[in-house]
Amino acid sequence: MIPNWFSQLSVAMLLLGGLSSLVIVVDLLRGHRQHMWIMNVVWPVTALFGTVIAVWGYFRWGRLATREKMMAAKAREQTPPNLARTPFTVMVGKGTTHCGSGCTLGDVTAEFLAVGLPAIAVWFGWKTLFADDETGKIFAVWIFDYVLAFIFGIAFQYFTIKPMRNLNPMDGLIQAIKADALSLTAWQVGMYGFMAVAHFILAARVWEHPINPTMPEFWFLMQIAMIFGFITSYPVNWWLIRAGIKEKM
Repeated sequence: MIPNWFSQLSVAMLLLGGLSSLVIVVDLLRGHRQHMWIMNVVWPVTALFGTVIAVWGYFRWGRLATREKMMAAKAREQTPPNLARTPFTVMVGKGTTHCGSGCTLGDVTAEFLAVGLPAIAVWFGWKTLFADDETGKIFAVWIFDYVLAFIFGIAFQYFTIKPMRNLNPMDGLIQAIKADALSLTAWQVGMYGFMAVAHFILAARVWEHPINPTMPEFWFLMQIAMIFGFITSYPVNWWLIRAGIKEKM
C-alpha cells in the first residue's frame, strides 16, 4: 500500500506548486509582463513543478525581462538587462524551462485526455504494438505524451524564434524544430526514465499498488519527473545555445 505520509506529502507538494504558480501569475498581472509573451506562460507552468525555486528564479532573473525594462534599455541603446545581468548558466536554465514548460503542458494534457478517452491508448498501440495489460497501456500513453509534448514544445519555441529573428511562418517553424526537437526529446527521456522507476519499481514492487492520473501521488511523482527532465535536457540546451541554434533568454 502507498504510505499515508507519501499521500499527504503529495497533496502538500501539489498545493505548493499551485500556490507558487499563482504568485507568479499575480505578479505578472500587476504590471510585470514579460517582453516575450510566451514567458508569461513559461514561468507559471515551471512553478507547478519547480515550486519555490521557480518563484525565486522568477523574481531574481525573470523580472529582468519585463516589457518595460526591455523597452527602456532599447530607448537608451543599452544591452537588455536580462542579457547583461543574467549568468550564462541561468540563461541555459531559462532555455531549458522554456522547452520543459511546453513538454509539461503536453504531458499533462495527454494524461488527462487518456483518462477521459481510453480509446486514445488503443490508437497509440495498446493491445497491438504493446501488450493488453496495464504496462502496455502505460507505454501507449507515453507515445501520446511525446506527440503532444512535441507539439506544445515546438509551438513555444516558434513563438520565441519567429518574432526575435523576424522570420516568415515556414522558416520560423523549421528553426523552432531545429532548436527544440533534441531538447524536448532529452527532457522526455529524463521524465520517462523516472516515471518508469515510479511505475514499475516503486508502485509495482514496493507499494504493490498501481498509480494513475486520478491520484495525487501520480502527479507528485510527475513533479519529480519534470525535475529529472530538466536535468537531462540542461546539457543539450547548453550546447544548442552555445552553437547559436537556440536563443539566449
